[in-house]
Amino acid sequence: MHILDAEIQTATALVVDANAASRGVLVTMLKEFGVANVLQARRAQEARRVLETQRFDIVVCEYHFEGEPVSGQDIMDDLRLAHLLPLSTVVVMISSERSYAKVAEAAEAALDVYLIKPHTQDALRERIVQARQRKKVLRDIIVAVETEKYVEAAELCEVRFKTRGPAWVQAARIGAELWLNMGKPHAAQLMFDAILKVGAVPWARLGVARAQYDAGGHVQARRTLESLLNEQPAYADAYDVMGRVLLDQGAPELALDALRQATALTPGSVSRIVKHGLLAFYYGDPKEAADVLAKGARLGLNSRIYDLQGLVLLAAVQFDLGDKRGLAGSLSSMAAARAPRPESARLRRFECVISVLKALVDRRVPEAVNETRTLLEEITAPSFEFEAACNLFALLARLQKSELRMDDLPHHVELAAKRFSVSKTTCELLVRASRGQAPFEKIVRDAYAGIAALAEDAVSKTVNGEPQAACEALLTGAQQTLNAKLIDLALHTIERHGAHIPDRERLLAAVQELHKRYRGYGTQVQLSRATDPRTIPAVGRPGGQQVEAAALTGVNG
Repeated sequence: MHILDAEIQTATALVVDANAASRGVLVTMLKEFGVANVLQARRAQEARRVLETQRFDIVVCEYHFEGEPVSGQDIMDDLRLAHLLPLSTVVVMISSERSYAKVAEAAEAALDVYLIKPHTQDALRERIVQARQRKKVLRDIIVAVETEKYVEAAELCEVRFKTRGPAWVQAARIGAELWLNMGKPHAAQLMFDAILKVGAVPWARLGVARAQYDAGGHVQARRTLESLLNEQPAYADAYDVMGRVLLDQGAPELALDALRQATALTPGSVSRIVKHGLLAFYYGDPKEAADVLAKGARLGLNSRIYDLQGLVLLAAVQFDLGDKRGLAGSLSSMAAARAPRPESARLRRFECVISVLKALVDRRVPEAVNETRTLLEEITAPSFEFEAACNLFALLARLQKSELRMDDLPHHVELAAKRFSVSKTTCELLVRASRGQAPFEKIVRDAYAGIAALAEDAVSKTVNGEPQAACEALLTGAQQTLNAKLIDLALHTIERHGAHIPDRERLLAAVQELHKRYRGYGTQVQLSRATDPRTIPAVGRPGGQQVEAAALTGVNG
């Protein structure tokens, strides 16, 4: 027995390989290294389920799985994007692929080891030893991250980065991700820029683009991404970010094409398939949306990685196609998914939307009306988020097409439109969700125009030396509409011009209360996953357009 290190005998490992003989050899090697507890999985999907619920110190995974629609890389990508793969875990990918592209892909995915077959026991041992040593050097940072002390972790990374201490490049990568997720893109870009001076690694260039985007530099971010993708056309993560940027720039068709590229590169990635399906639902061909959303449900429905928003939109497509059996299956699946989390308002609304569609198909009109009214009454609730507004508009459009009339619908549509028209992107998404219902579209566009006009007038007042009047107008508008853009602008005005606002304290208290209750209208996370177990992270700051793009493309950061 060749013990790897002093702590290895308490470690746990998972070996994922479809070939029983190869799997057995790898298990034997790990036990020779001193790993006493080694679990095995023979299928990629089985490995996904195990890794979603259990922690391992070492994961050794085969890249290719004959007859399965997913690869080992797809599984690790999904787990990484959903923050279900602990930083402390050493991930070893084993493949017969020797091409530069595959080796580069492994580096970009932050795998610890990429080992090419055939390999020796000594080669595997050496690479795991090196990876575990890096983890040990970064232990203080990893512990801070895994205990959700993100500011402390970022500051530790900052110190390691500035002093060029051991594993400073890896520390800078972690720290930059933390700063991005905590809304500090400038701090993140400093780290990425420093890494680029050492070597032009694609992940650092992507980090620069993300930092530019989060700082509001969408044009610069697009240029950076175009340059990166020109050199690295198989970089799936870059297409994810490009989708966000293009959507915010008012090019949804190009954004959708970017996500098509990402899913083509990683055809077994559940998270990417669902993002593709969401964007196709709003901006693509209905058949494409149906096919992609169905594939996502088929591959990932029982996975924690799968975003159940995809099931809601799949149900809407099934309703449009008259697929009663499929719709019944979606309702049953949603009910089963919600059962472990009955307190989740998000999942309850999801089930309610599908239930209304099912009631419409079954001609149970009174039941459909009653459940719809339940949703309408929640429009002003603090927990009612932009995603819920889009689902509601999609549902109301189908009610209208089914010639089911509710006299007070325009009033409720206006309430939702005024609350969630924080940008051109949100406005367009609500219009898209309305599916050609001209009265709804006019209400949404008028609401956005009104919010934009109020914001512009407030800025003019501030410029003309009337910040108090500007804040009063913004506060009144925010109280009436619950619009996050007005709330953010009021807070920004008070913070910047407080010295010239006589009634600063009263205004600040009122705005902060609104900010606390209504600004976080999206699915908000920092680095870890959101409290709903079936949520794709959608990092959002309502003052900008990042919220909507992130919610659709699901890119974390």
